Amino acid sequence: MQRFASAIRLRPDKEADYRALHADVWPAVLATIHNVNIRNYSIFLLDGVLFSYFEYIGADFDSDMARMAEDPATQRWWYLTDPCQQPMEGAAEGQWWTPMTEVFHSD
Repeated sequence: MQRFASAIRLRPDKEADYRALHADVWPAVLATIHNVNIRNYSIFLLDGVLFSYFEYIGADFDSDMARMAEDPATQRWWYLTDPCQQPMEGAAEGQWWTPMTEVFHSD
């Protein structure tokens, strides 16, 4: 199992929309998340920054993420959620959610 964390800014004028979408995530999107081997997925919000955490239990992360990106329901979901977000300052060109480095873990 691999742990992943990332961050992105939430546009202040879109917070209500973002919260409403995530209060009722579409079953097809949840199914895709599960089918691409993501578990224990959470998104937190603090001072306009969204923090994402999930655990990946598969064997080919890049392939699973490509399958997720090809899913029509997920594409429609991102069409609604992407305008609510903006990359972090200093994000690499084309990078959406900025990966975070784990500096501590304890089970």
